[in-house]
Amino acid sequence: MKNQIRDAAAIVAGGCLLLSCGALTYAQVNRTAAVLKERIVTSRASGTFEVKLNPLPTYDRAEGGTLGRMSIDKQFRGNLEATSKGEMLTAVGSVKGSAGYVAIERVSGTLDGRSGTFVLQHSGTMTRGAPHLTITVVPDSGTGQLTGLTGTMVIEIADGKHSYSLEYTLAMTP
Repeated sequence: MKNQIRDAAAIVAGGCLLLSCGALTYAQVNRTAAVLKERIVTSRASGTFEVKLNPLPTYDRAEGGTLGRMSIDKQFRGNLEATSKGEMLTAVGSVKGSAGYVAIERVSGTLDGRSGTFVLQHSGTMTRGAPHLTITVVPDSGTGQLTGLTGTMVIEIADGKHSYSLEYTLAMTP
């Protein structure tokens, strides 16, 4: 909160300085005031999901089949009540337990009661069995009440069941 107050004060001070120099127009001052009325809310959504992956034709026709392609269909439950559709590209390394994937999926539904869509971008690697996964909300992909959504998702798989935790920020107007 202190950082938001400090940032707001800096915007107002800078706006006043520029306005006194005649550098800002009346419309720019009004837009700055509108930004100051917004408040940034950081939240965490969590729940479970089911996923169906289906093989698609690959681009790689070389022997060994190290590249793969799959469709993604998900059903989210919890704070995120949504479905998603997407596509995944995979690659398997020459050492057992080493692989990588990238994926894009469009999520459509409600997040903590706000409806709209957004896009998730995945980037995952496994190095000799050690996984590393980053899932990010694609900037400016939110629509409807999810416009302005930013965030990152963590996925956990335990006993064959999938769960998610989405830490997100959404600019809210009063």
